[in-house]
Amino acid sequence: MNIQLSDHFDTKKLLRFTLPSIAMMIFTSIYGVVDGFFVSNYTGKIPFAAVNLIMPFLMILGTVGFMFGTGGSAIVAKTMGEGDKERANRYFSLFIYFSTAVSAVLAIFGIIFLEPVSVLLGAEGEMVGNCVRYGRIILLALPFFVLQLEFQSFFVTAERPNLGLVSTIISGVTNMVLDWLLVAVFSMGLEGAAAATAISQAVGGIFPLIYFLSDNNSLLRLGKTNFSGRTIIKACINGSSEFMSNISMSLIGMLYNIQLLSYAGENGVAAYGVMMYVNMIFAAAFIGYSIGVAPVVGFHDGAGNHDELKGILRRSIRLIAVFSVCMTIAAQLLAVPLAQLFVGYDSALMDLTVTAFRICGFCYLFMGFAIFSSGFFTALNDGVTSAVISFLRTLVFQCAAVLLLPLVWKINGVWASIVVAEFMAVVLSIIFLIIKRKKYHY
Repeated sequence: MNIQLSDHFDTKKLLRFTLPSIAMMIFTSIYGVVDGFFVSNYTGKIPFAAVNLIMPFLMILGTVGFMFGTGGSAIVAKTMGEGDKERANRYFSLFIYFSTAVSAVLAIFGIIFLEPVSVLLGAEGEMVGNCVRYGRIILLALPFFVLQLEFQSFFVTAERPNLGLVSTIISGVTNMVLDWLLVAVFSMGLEGAAAATAISQAVGGIFPLIYFLSDNNSLLRLGKTNFSGRTIIKACINGSSEFMSNISMSLIGMLYNIQLLSYAGENGVAAYGVMMYVNMIFAAAFIGYSIGVAPVVGFHDGAGNHDELKGILRRSIRLIAVFSVCMTIAAQLLAVPLAQLFVGYDSALMDLTVTAFRICGFCYLFMGFAIFSSGFFTALNDGVTSAVISFLRTLVFQCAAVLLLPLVWKINGVWASIVVAEFMAVVLSIIFLIIKRKKYHY
């Protein structure tokens, strides 16, 4: 029996409804890590460092999908909660068509300017060529990647989160198999890893596109629409927090790499790359929960079910608290085996990576609360508050910490900056939740 957005959500039903989104985001992160594993172990640490150096730029271009997925689904869910399903489908179609066009333009500009961007990020000599070779192949699939990210949110809004998970698994398995074939078996190096990722992203974008273009039994279907600049702008504002969060994380990733090149050279960049791969998986659980619960929040906000909003918020905070403690413990226990998996071939690099894990692992005590709070306000169509939380959390707090703490603790200050920034973001989130409680009646 399908769970509907209009249902009453106790803790068990909330977990059942959000679990596919959590699994979807974790699986997406895991198959992203596979690229890093094959590149590191089959091509060496310089190509691996090059991938980590250019990846933040590639992710910035892909954030269009997150923005229209989260911001657009909040509008669609609220419109359905108000009882206008026809208008909700027009909005849905508009967001998909518009984001596809925008991403195609971004891909072209990205391919043209990839080399100077690589140099700007600190790449030199061999690393420049590696960044360009890897990045240009990935950018060919950018429109599909944007659609894949966008549909992750809209599958939940359509009350079909399980199909979103299936789509992600198909895409992920494609990437893993092709990574093994192209990198390990046929020794195609960076080009093979990039091709594997690009093909898997195409699969992840095309599968849901076909589903929503066809007759289906979900709440959403692609069809005719009318251009509305006002609706596009509203979706961008709603999704600006996720857009800003992903851009900020990418910009901060660049800053971390610059700092690490200064304090630890290429080993620092490689260690940070391993840590970020694992961080993606852990953070994905929080992001997946926020994506899964957002349409429920948006629907009940549109329907004026304030008691349901209160219950969802309380239960979500309890669930995230449990997740946070478990993840922090896991990060400490898995530091050595995870470092061994990626960089066991270099003892100095492995020691540096383990230290990074030990320190950064404490950030999971705080990360989930800030991610959920930002997503909660997005779902309430309060994009400004959500964007402020994301902007301060992912850019201002981390930028200040990564610039100041290394002056005192050197390389360990770089690792500790993540923990400090997440703690400050939780304090900010609590303040906003208290200030806004009367306005939204939660």
